[in-house]
Amino acid sequence: MSYSLRKMKLSTYNFLTSSNIKGVKVGFPLKLKIAKKDVVETDFNPVFIERLIPKLDWATVCLAAQITGLEADIPAEQPSNISENEELLKKLHHLLLEIDVIEGELQCPETGRVFPITEGVPNMLLNEDEV
Repeated sequence: MSYSLRKMKLSTYNFLTSSNIKGVKVGFPLKLKIAKKDVVETDFNPVFIERLIPKLDWATVCLAAQITGLEADIPAEQPSNISENEELLKKLHHLLLEIDVIEGELQCPETGRVFPITEGVPNMLLNEDEV
């Protein structure tokens, strides 16, 4: 199985938050703008996707699908029988694990603070006055 460890996957996007900024209560989901992306095929592992899904915020999965133009592939409501739907598992695999964000930005929904994504790495470091 091939993984691109340096690039930000959309599965990672689902876990990032700006709640560590002083005064931010939720900080999720971050607003994602993709300037450059890459698609890197990886071996389909349905068991991995099934185990990942309960850890994800479904609305944020849908948001990622919308941002990438794949909203038609992902249902707005999380189906209860995902493990029985191999076609949907493959679409989730593609969205969450095969799309690498190379350049772009993440923005805190509460403060507007922008975190750049450069060469696939989101810079979530805070300034002293933000801690």
